[in-house]
Amino acid sequence: MKKTVLITGASRGIGRAAAHAFARAGYNLIITCLKSADELTALKMELEQSCPVDVLPFVGDVSSASDMEALFEAANSRFGGVDVLINNAGISHIGLLSDMSLEDWNRMVGVNLTSVFLSCKLALPRMIHQKSGKIINISSVWGVAGASCEVAYSACKGGVNSFTKALAKELAPSNIQVNAIACGVIDTQMNACFTEEERLALMDEIPAGRFGTPEEVAALALQLAEGNDYLTGQVIVLDGGFL
Repeated sequence: MKKTVLITGASRGIGRAAAHAFARAGYNLIITCLKSADELTALKMELEQSCPVDVLPFVGDVSSASDMEALFEAANSRFGGVDVLINNAGISHIGLLSDMSLEDWNRMVGVNLTSVFLSCKLALPRMIHQKSGKIINISSVWGVAGASCEVAYSACKGGVNSFTKALAKELAPSNIQVNAIACGVIDTQMNACFTEEERLALMDEIPAGRFGTPEEVAALALQLAEGNDYLTGQVIVLDGGFL
């Protein structure tokens, strides 16, 4: 039987690249986004036309318990559950902490951290029952080192990293592996805020001399999903030598 992967934030960037990578590997897919229903539908058609897979799109808020419960109800009905979970949905906020509102803070925590709790909690009954599963959390180097003017984002990704390590220990007896990919500067829409001058200056700080690609993150996620069952609780930095 084909395995099923759930990818949050799949309409663009890393999530979209991961959807293509897992479809090529023969996985059935559940893909989510918050608002871009047309993009998600177009991605479903692309995947099903290019690969012999079944794709379930879902539009909803990953920080909402009711939306996530509806998502997993649909996943369980269609595929019997999730074998691989990729927590990719995320938002950024650039600015001084002193200028950040409580509403913005709560939204950042909800999308970047609470969503990981909700999806893992809902995915675990099936994984524990079958004594197998892979959870891959897309994190950031700023969760390791912290970034000025990105305090909330750094705090959330630091939380994801600690969550990953702790949950891996909890689930290891059930043969479920939990790892995170701490991305450096990846060439996605999230980093489209930089001017060309800022992009060039940032590239100069990266020993590899370039931004990473969504496809490189997706390839590592697929390796983690299909790879060594003894590898768990790791925050793998993918940053071209940046840190």
